[in-house]
Amino acid sequence: MFKTFINAFKIKDIRKKLLYTLLMLIIVRLGCSITTPGINQEYVKMIMDSLFGADGMGIFGAFTGGSFERMSILALGITPYITSSIIMQLMTIAIPKLEEMQNDGEDGRKKIAAVTRYVTVGLALVESGAMAFGFGAEGLLYEYNALNVITVIAAMTAGSAFLMWIGERITENGVGNGISIILIINIISSFPQDAKTLYETFIKNQPVALAVLYSFIIIAVIVVLIIGVVYLSDATRKIPLQYAKKIQGNKMMGGNTSVIPIKINTAGVIPVIFASSILQFPVMITQMVKYNGTGWWSEAVKFLSARYWFDTDNMLYTIGVILYVALIVFFAYFYTSITFNPMEIANNLKKSGGFVPGVRPGKPTSEYLNKVLNYIIFIGAIGLTIIAVYPYVFGGLFNATVSFGGTSIIIVVGVIVETVKQIESQMLVRNYKGFLND
Repeated sequence: MFKTFINAFKIKDIRKKLLYTLLMLIIVRLGCSITTPGINQEYVKMIMDSLFGADGMGIFGAFTGGSFERMSILALGITPYITSSIIMQLMTIAIPKLEEMQNDGEDGRKKIAAVTRYVTVGLALVESGAMAFGFGAEGLLYEYNALNVITVIAAMTAGSAFLMWIGERITENGVGNGISIILIINIISSFPQDAKTLYETFIKNQPVALAVLYSFIIIAVIVVLIIGVVYLSDATRKIPLQYAKKIQGNKMMGGNTSVIPIKINTAGVIPVIFASSILQFPVMITQMVKYNGTGWWSEAVKFLSARYWFDTDNMLYTIGVILYVALIVFFAYFYTSITFNPMEIANNLKKSGGFVPGVRPGKPTSEYLNKVLNYIIFIGAIGLTIIAVYPYVFGGLFNATVSFGGTSIIIVVGVIVETVKQIESQMLVRNYKGFLND
């Protein structure tokens, strides 16, 4: 990977793209440090501790790169765009007109992208408005008046739209994957604090032998996790295809072989995001309405809160992990079912004269693909579950709360691998051009 970047810097065009991407990311990180006008930072710290405690903000905190905790102008991060993209993807499956638009070549995709931008701005307006109106009178704003409320809404909405614009510019003028690269730079920004947390928890004030042992264990766990994520991201099940031979004129055409590559983790990180969001919603609502009772609702919410899982003082709340795992598996099947259509693939293969060896074209092929897909989804969901749950195990048993595990590491490793592949392909195209010009 490092060799790829070194070789890329030797090529002028790609070097410009890399430097452009770096400049855009510096601007993003600077924006994360600019506080929204009129915000009371002391209240922000208090509400963060009240809502999320020592666990931090989990996925949302990692996605915003700490800007939400500081209530900067980029406090909403890129999450409105991510949510908008997921909504549009689901709506494209449900609404035939949007599906036709998506299949209408480049023009259709541009229209879908434009709608996604409008939905992003709308979500940002709703989220920033909810914070300004919901917490403004409680102390979030130094002065709760119309001007300050409008200022907060405008600043945060503009910040989210600005991040979306930067992401698109990186995609067009940089190395590609603009939105994803902004996401991982925000996640990576919390790594130094995570390293400090691990140092103070396990290594500081320890005897030299124990400090070395703990350091080795921490590094080994991280390396094994990264290797596991790489395999989970790249692992595919290749279904062989054979194309029938056809006679055209005096020539025999066709007879080629190919494969259908199906990723083991077909749904990516989406199941974890959905599952975490569903579990966190009741917890956040309970805190926001300031419900401090000791009844059954208060106890029930603890089962849904990750901060109570694997707590050695009360392991009963760890039962909530079962629901978390069940939701991950469910959304893995659900999301794949709406993005991967075996019947459509079977019909396309039949029209083009392709078939799976040993399987009849048409409905039998669709049933075969469904069978293979269900098996693959289950394996991918189990791998995704292990990676997603392990941070909570370490956080509960060893009081080591960090953000580089689970969802974050899946996103970081996946985006880095994909970006490296894109750079390599650009270098390959450039070398072909140079060869042809010579």
